[in-house]
Amino acid sequence: MNLLQKKGLKSFLMDEDGIGTVEMILILVVLISLVIIFKNQLTNLVNDIFKTINKNANSI
Repeated sequence: MNLLQKKGLKSFLMDEDGIGTVEMILILVVLISLVIIFKNQLTNLVNDIFKTINKNANSI
């Protein structure tokens, strides 16, 4: 390896830009897992909210 290749390899290994991508993927996995686990509760909550909105909209 010549000097430019060694510097390029070193800068590639020391680069931390990929850590942000891994963190975002982990956050998305956690959020999707929570949605799957609490799907029924979230569906009931949203339905109750829309029922309340529709009931109150008729009274205006």
